[in-house]
Amino acid sequence: MFINKVPNDFIRQFDMLPHPEGGWYKENYRSKETIASSCLPEEFNGTRNFSTAIYFLLENGNFSSFHRIKSDEVWHFYAGGPLEIFILHNNGQLEVMTLGSDLSAGELFQQVVPANVWFASKPKQGVVFSLVGCTVSPGFDFEDFEMAQRDELIHQFPQHQDIIKRLTRQ
Repeated sequence: MFINKVPNDFIRQFDMLPHPEGGWYKENYRSKETIASSCLPEEFNGTRNFSTAIYFLLENGNFSSFHRIKSDEVWHFYAGGPLEIFILHNNGQLEVMTLGSDLSAGELFQQVVPANVWFASKPKQGVVFSLVGCTVSPGFDFEDFEMAQRDELIHQFPQHQDIIKRLTRQ
C-alpha cells in the first residue's frame, strides 16, 4: 500500500535517477512512433517521439528548479503529499497549481504546464514526498530542456524574485 511507502522505496522500486532540475525520475514510456522534424514547429530540431512519460519524485526540502521545455507537459498525482507547481507565464503572471488528492482544497489529480513557460515545483510545506508523473507530447528530448539562470530570470520577472531565488540553483 502507498501509505506506508517512503521516498527511497519508490526510488529503488522504479530504479529512479537524479534529475538535472532536482528530484528523481524514471522514464516509463516512449512511443515507438515518431514525428518528422518537417512536421513539427521550427523550434524543434529533429524528430520527436509522439509522447513520453516519466515518474517524478521530490522529497521534503528538495525542489525542481525553474526550467522550460518546448512541449506541453501533463502532470499527474500518484502518491505522497501535494506538489506545488510554479509557472511564470510570458506575460509576467505567476500561477501556482497544486497536484494532490484533496479536491476540496483546490488540489487536482492532473495539471497542464504549457510549452515554453518557466516552471518549477516543490512539495507543499510539511509534505514528506510527492510522487507524480509527467507526460510530454511531442515527446521529451533533453535538446528541448533549458535550465533557468537565476539572474536572467530575475531580470525578466523582477516582481517574482523571491520565488525565483528559492527555486533556482544557479
